[in-house]
Amino acid sequence: MTPTPSNPASAYLRNKVLTASPRELRLMLYDGALKFCHQAIQAIETGQIEPGFEALMRAQKIVLELSTSLKHDVEPDLCAKLSALYTYLYRLLVDANMTRDAAKVEEALRLLEYERQTWVMLMEQLGEPVAFPPDKDLTGAQQTAMSSLSLRG
Repeated sequence: MTPTPSNPASAYLRNKVLTASPRELRLMLYDGALKFCHQAIQAIETGQIEPGFEALMRAQKIVLELSTSLKHDVEPDLCAKLSALYTYLYRLLVDANMTRDAAKVEEALRLLEYERQTWVMLMEQLGEPVAFPPDKDLTGAQQTAMSSLSLRG
């Protein structure tokens, strides 16, 4: 769903993404990936091929964004480990999409939930306030968050 000014919910979501900090954007990406994994499991279990495919494709796109947004120059060892995890998650989601295997999506879901919990703990330790002023260099992550998050389901 493309955000339009005539849709108040879309305008709110757009504003939320455009004003989010890098840490909040990452949290939104985790939330989006989790949402789409849940949708994919439900679709696979009910035999809905197209919705399952779409949900897994969106989850894959988010995991790819999580991986490409790592700053290897800042913390190379940690980023290498996270990159390996995201590669594994991506492969799980691709395999699940090819084989319609809900167990693979569930494994990805467990790992993503753990990563989200870890991210939230980090934000809390850093004393992150709820709202942040927008950063200037976030267009790629913002666009991914906007296209990944959906007002539907």
